[in-house]
Amino acid sequence: MGWRNGTGILRVGGGAVPVEIAASYRARARGLLGRDGIDGAMLLTPCGSVHTFRMRFAIDVAYLDRDLTVLAVVPGMRPGRLGLPRPRARHVLEAEAGAMERWGVRPGVRLTVDAPVTAGPDRAA
Repeated sequence: MGWRNGTGILRVGGGAVPVEIAASYRARARGLLGRDGIDGAMLLTPCGSVHTFRMRFAIDVAYLDRDLTVLAVVPGMRPGRLGLPRPRARHVLEAEAGAMERWGVRPGVRLTVDAPVTAGPDRAA
């Protein structure tokens, strides 16, 4: 099963946050470039590292494993930075700086995303 580009709802604890999903190469490469901010978060999938070159604002970055459990959070990554690759990371969640702390996103927390996914071989399309 894989993700599709689109929108969904990120669930953290009891809260819900709008999330944009970037699953294609083009959508992941574009990410948050050229924007002045984001309402909610962006999930890059698959993804193991990010950069903030040509970005206009600082972001929080959460590295997630295949089960959407937070492996690490990098708060306030400023424009022009290169994030360290995380070998176990399969997804990356990006949001405006300060958002992850407000939402309770920290290592060990498991997130859920309600969004369309591509059907696997044993599922109907």
